[in-house]
Amino acid sequence: MAMQMTSDNRQGEPMMDMNVVPLIDVLLVLLIMFIITIPVQSHAVKLDLPQNQDQLNPPPIDPVKNKVVVTAANQILWNGSPVSAQQLRLYLDATQQMDPVPELHLQPEPNARYALVDEVLAVTKRAQVEKMGFVGNEAYGSF
Repeated sequence: MAMQMTSDNRQGEPMMDMNVVPLIDVLLVLLIMFIITIPVQSHAVKLDLPQNQDQLNPPPIDPVKNKVVVTAANQILWNGSPVSAQQLRLYLDATQQMDPVPELHLQPEPNARYALVDEVLAVTKRAQVEKMGFVGNEAYGSF
């Protein structure tokens, strides 16, 4: 038995269904145009962060040698200017990028807290300081 293709339009009547293919084509073109013309959304939030004055005017870095002093008053001095441990790390990182690498002279005062001296030593180790020496050891002769 052969099957015949039949249509609902047997008597030659006009088709009542609407051809939606051109409508879909137009809608797809409009969709692509909208996608292209929409600006790219950036999710950036612009903030003006406060600047620390010590970072804007850092103590000078000597290209030959720099001196770090740990005082009995629990201060860290970089070439005579007080700095924090974070600033010390920034300065040490900057010196390690110089060519030639300057020497670092560490001079803890005799009455300085050991914990602070240990923290300074840990910072210098994390900064991978290559040239470092202890100065002022004669102050410990009276102990």
